[in-house]
Amino acid sequence: MNLNLRRNLPLSLLAAAFLAACSPAEKQAPDPAGSASDASAPAAASETKRVAITSIVEHPALDAVRQGLIEQLKAEGFEEGKNLVIDFQSAQGNPATAAQIAKKFAGDKPDVIVAIATPSAQAVASATQDIPLVYSAVTDPVAAKLVPSWEASKTNVTGVSDQLPLEPQIKLMHQLVPSLKSVGYVYSPGEVNSTVVRDQLKEELGKTGITLAEAPAQRTTDVLTAARSLQGKADLIYTSLDNNVVSSYEAMYKAANEIKVPLLASDTDSVSRGAVAALGVNYHNIGLETGKVTARILRGEKAGDIPSQRMEQFDLYLSPKHAAEQGITLSEELKQQATKIVE
Repeated sequence: MNLNLRRNLPLSLLAAAFLAACSPAEKQAPDPAGSASDASAPAAASETKRVAITSIVEHPALDAVRQGLIEQLKAEGFEEGKNLVIDFQSAQGNPATAAQIAKKFAGDKPDVIVAIATPSAQAVASATQDIPLVYSAVTDPVAAKLVPSWEASKTNVTGVSDQLPLEPQIKLMHQLVPSLKSVGYVYSPGEVNSTVVRDQLKEELGKTGITLAEAPAQRTTDVLTAARSLQGKADLIYTSLDNNVVSSYEAMYKAANEIKVPLLASDTDSVSRGAVAALGVNYHNIGLETGKVTARILRGEKAGDIPSQRMEQFDLYLSPKHAAEQGITLSEELKQQATKIVE
């Protein structure tokens, strides 16, 4: 399949083979008010609403989700300091802290809990089956046991996934390194979103005879050593939105420069932090979509009636500077296809 990229290219054009089934977003239940997704719509009620937000860690991609969420809520008529109270808590990368935050929020009984990233969403799902839970930036909510399927869950859970089909990612890998024989993957064994991508990547690469060199990093302090261990084992390193890895992306950048192996990220924010390229969703946009879902619930819809959603656009970010540092040259053809060139 030809990787035919352009600015904000619809996902359907990039990965039709992967999205042959109808997108959950397309099956989204209509808003009974007729304007729930309209950014100009006023809040349905004047009483103050309370939204609790928790994130497993703070790093640029997840921060962008939170910022987009709050921005969209304001556009929907729910503004902090007027008719909205927001309580944000970060677990600072600690699953035990995530569980404590989830229990606190369950006791506080806000109108909606928004959980950013898989570990935080799992913690909240374990803490309450009554308070509406909107997950965000979760790669595979079904594998994470947050929802039984991509359809409306009929539980208290819905949300927005950052799942990416791998076919266009693998196509880009070959464009970056035409002689590609092995792909390195640094990941946290304890993160479901990371292990799901690892298994899928291994299967898809294997179909074309490419091997996957795995480098587990249980903690952020293990990331540099794990990346360095790929020297001589990988022609390119692919990073998913593993929270340990993204939190320590400067370590990935350092190792990639040392061993001269290019970094390909799945989140565009990582290009400014050291990746050669990223073909992925914009996490601020994920936040905006999360805000739309949250606003629907604040207006009275049930979380379980709203299907889980996936994003439908990719952006291609490139860094010629990082490419040179990591031993490759970006083709002019690829540069022309980029959404953004990061200098």
